[in-house]
Amino acid sequence: MNLFYDPDITGQLYTLNKVDSNHLVRVLRIKIGETVFVTNGKGMLFECIVSDTNPKSCQIEIVNKTPGGDKRNFNLQIAIAPTKNISRFEWFLEKSTEIGVDCISPILCDHSERKTIKLDRLNRVITAAMKQSLKSFHPKLDDLININDLIEKPFQGQKIIAYVDNEIENELFNMCKPNVDTLVLIGPEGDFSKEEISKAIDNGFIPVKLGPSRLRTETAGIVACHTVNLVNL
Repeated sequence: MNLFYDPDITGQLYTLNKVDSNHLVRVLRIKIGETVFVTNGKGMLFECIVSDTNPKSCQIEIVNKTPGGDKRNFNLQIAIAPTKNISRFEWFLEKSTEIGVDCISPILCDHSERKTIKLDRLNRVITAAMKQSLKSFHPKLDDLININDLIEKPFQGQKIIAYVDNEIENELFNMCKPNVDTLVLIGPEGDFSKEEISKAIDNGFIPVKLGPSRLRTETAGIVACHTVNLVNL
C-alpha cells in the first residue's frame, strides 16, 4: 500500500504536489490505472486511481473515501523539551507518531539546552512517519512554548508530569486513566527545575515516574507515549 499525504485533497479529480508526483511516477513507477491511497491527515483515507502520470503534476481520481481506522477515543498531548542533539528529538517525533500521539508541544524549560527549533523540518519527520505507519491522522506540532505558559493553559483531561525523584511512588501506568484526554510533561536533559515542578503540581499536574531507570528525554517521551496507549488498549 502506497500512502500519500495531502491536507487539501478534495473533489473527484485531484492533482498531487510536485514532490509526491515525482515520487509516485519516477521512484515508484506507478502507471495509469493503478491504485494509490491518500490521507488528509484528519482521519480520512482516499482510494484513488492514477489518471495522469506527469512527474510534476500527477492527477488522481478519487473513487472511494473511508475513515482511516486509527481513530481513538482519547487524545494524547505530549509536552516535551527538545533535546540538544536535534536528531534525538526527531527520533522521538518519528516513533511517537508511529505509536500514536495527537499533539506534540515543544517546551522551553529552565534547564533547556536547545532554545530554537525548525518546525518545517520537524513536521516533515512527522509526515514521513505518518505515511510509513499508514496513519490517517497527522499529529499537530505546536510552536515552542515556555513551560510556565503551557502549565497555565486550560486542559480538559488528566494532566501528568514525569520526572526523576526517588520519593515518587506512582507509576504512569497505574495513574493514567483510560478513555480520558491526557497531557504528559517531559523535561529536558537536566530535568525540570524545582520551581517548574511546584508550579505544575499547583496547577493540577500529577507527578509520576516512568520506571526504575533514569531515561533520556526522548526515551522518556516514547515510554510515556507507549504507556498511555497501552492503558487505552
